[in-house]
Amino acid sequence: MNNILCQTLNLRYPIIQAPMAGVSTPELAAAVSTSGALGSISVGASTPQQADSMIRKTLALTAAPINVNVFCHAPVQRNPQQEQAWIARFKPVFARYEATPPDALSEIYQTFVDNHAMLEVLLDTAPAAVSFHFGLPSAAVVQRLKRRGIITLASATSVAEADAIEAADIDFIVAQGIEAGGHRGIFHPENDDQQLSTFTLVQAIRRASRLPVIAAGGVMDGAGMAAMLKLGAAGVQLGTAFILCPESAANAAYRQALKSAQANSTEMIAAISGRSARCLTNDFCQLAREFAQDAIPPYPLTYALGKALAAAAAAKGAYGFGAQWAGQGAALAREMSAAELINTLVAEWQAA
Repeated sequence: MNNILCQTLNLRYPIIQAPMAGVSTPELAAAVSTSGALGSISVGASTPQQADSMIRKTLALTAAPINVNVFCHAPVQRNPQQEQAWIARFKPVFARYEATPPDALSEIYQTFVDNHAMLEVLLDTAPAAVSFHFGLPSAAVVQRLKRRGIITLASATSVAEADAIEAADIDFIVAQGIEAGGHRGIFHPENDDQQLSTFTLVQAIRRASRLPVIAAGGVMDGAGMAAMLKLGAAGVQLGTAFILCPESAANAAYRQALKSAQANSTEMIAAISGRSARCLTNDFCQLAREFAQDAIPPYPLTYALGKALAAAAAAKGAYGFGAQWAGQGAALAREMSAAELINTLVAEWQAA
């Protein structure tokens, strides 16, 4: 079709399945890509060896283009006093589930910034697209990917971040509105978040930038897709809409929460991982309301404890401490295969 996203990546439809770390799988991405959209996996939580395996598995499942996402967060600055105070704060919560917190916080995810081993995996496997979240790699890394024929995308939560993406010679801007589920892609989390809606952000970036813009946040059906394309978006990125697909890695508790009245309420929380992210309102959210922002250690150190608490509680049959990331449109999620969802979205878009 006459659409820059479709033409650039040889897609039938201007739809991207969001690269949700821990939820997206090779099977999900391959099903989406085979259906004519762009399926994505995230290797942000993976070692280079795990990433290589995951990318190759996805490429073996589909001949269509895929996107691989990496995390470009700033390297962690350690503060032992803050970290120990954070652990101590959670001791009573762990005790409730007959468990103890970790003795220390660990950097469970490595940033893509200066990660030469991960870069070599991407250059070797050469997926059609690579996307960046939490910031950008160096200009030299971007150019190496582009010389390999890889299309690049990066998340922006503001016009200033979109300007930085354009200056870095990235191909597409993913405009992440405040409605979106999961982690905010904000480059500098210590700065104020403008919290622009997808509707506003897409228009603001389009006015400021020459790059094509992908709308991400709050789009759950073909009518929402049609609205964003009418605003001038080159495509839409959906994440929460795919969580209930059987191909996703979401666990039973996560799926049940998304199908219940709990899906009517989401909120931003930094205490699970150390970075602001939109989550289904759950026990962790309620606990975190009493925490001062400056008491929370940086991402991903905080996530080490968050994951340990979720596992301890789940072992006792309590599932309210999981990272149940979801956007504001969570209650609109539908349970169907990825291929069926793509077909449904396209039919609704065409009808709209």
